[in-house]
Amino acid sequence: MTGLLTTAKALFQAAVDRADPARALRTQLTASPLPALPEGGRNVLLAVGKAAIPMMREALELIPGTTQALAITNPENYTEIPGATVICGAHPVPDETSAAAGQAAMELAHSLGPDDRLIALISGGGSALMVAPAPGLSLAGKSAVNKLLLASGLEINEMNLIRQQLSDTKGGGLLRHAAPAQVQAFILSDVIGDDLRAIASGPTVAPIGTRAQAREIMQRADIWDNAPEAVRNHLSAAEVAKDAPPPATNTLIGSNRHSLKAMMAAAAEDWNPKLVTHRLVGDVSMAAETVVAAAEAAPEDKPAALIFGGETTVQLRGQGLGGRNQELALRVAKLGADRLNGDWLFLSGGTDGRDGPTDAAGGIATPATWAAIKAAGHDPDALLADNDSSTALKAADALLITGGTGTNVADVQIFLRRPD
Repeated sequence: MTGLLTTAKALFQAAVDRADPARALRTQLTASPLPALPEGGRNVLLAVGKAAIPMMREALELIPGTTQALAITNPENYTEIPGATVICGAHPVPDETSAAAGQAAMELAHSLGPDDRLIALISGGGSALMVAPAPGLSLAGKSAVNKLLLASGLEINEMNLIRQQLSDTKGGGLLRHAAPAQVQAFILSDVIGDDLRAIASGPTVAPIGTRAQAREIMQRADIWDNAPEAVRNHLSAAEVAKDAPPPATNTLIGSNRHSLKAMMAAAAEDWNPKLVTHRLVGDVSMAAETVVAAAEAAPEDKPAALIFGGETTVQLRGQGLGGRNQELALRVAKLGADRLNGDWLFLSGGTDGRDGPTDAAGGIATPATWAAIKAAGHDPDALLADNDSSTALKAADALLITGGTGTNVADVQIFLRRPD
């Protein structure tokens, strides 16, 4: 099993390496340098997200004439950068630090003139790390809604549609604050399908939907009645007519699909890799069934590497600790113990190195994992029902621990099996 684990971790690292934000930005700017500004114009940098630090470092080296630079990231990835101000917000639930970050970003945008250029470096996590409640709403109200969204099982685009309607910076709001300056955004996608409106809730692109749509989604997800009254009043009010956001140039520089291709290439020589899907989404219970069914269908007489990418969801019903990757691994451990043959291993991890409110990137499952949890004195079914995948996997020494990676292109999964 040690060999399978080594291989799985190497493939996971290949995915992370391909999503290296500095390399992606350098490749883009080398191929397409920024046009010159009018005389007296300034380049001002704003990096937001879990990949803000490496993107900012690279931008400061490559973009001449930068006069101001602000990076907003999560505490795990914090480090000082010469020539830039670095501040932290909170993730996945925003707090006062996120609001302070949002205020700092708006003040930076307001300082721009018509000959200036805001260069926005955007990556996953920015939605929570930089917040500015819409007029009439409070940070507490937004945070309460965010907690409801994270436990709802909604897909990321639906969550971000709602977040945009409660924000003064999301859904193109940053463009309005920066006008009339030019805005050039370089975006690292953590969203399946790479809808730029959903990445960090789209501060430099038009919104996904409307207040009415946000209200309908919350009602359908059965979280409307639990939302703060001010939020319900805001979303129930008549649509506010807004001009379209000022134009911006948005460039995608990295994504989950790029990382899946890198994993396929890394496994090509020895493992007969197959990309099963780049849209492993929806509830983790269904995703686990997808993984195990694909493994059952794979030939057992030669090595196999099944590759998946996506972003699943967990509907919280218990009080336990974990994340979508850990729960997916635990569910595959349960199904696989009954249905899969041979020497196999499954790894599910977040490319940012963090899964939910834990210090793990994800989880690992083998034929022995489910039994190992029982041998450690736990009831794995009870832990699963309590959404306590972290406790279960820790008992089996099956957590994937990487530390913060400085990037974020959603999740990747690897199933490996050697022939008997």
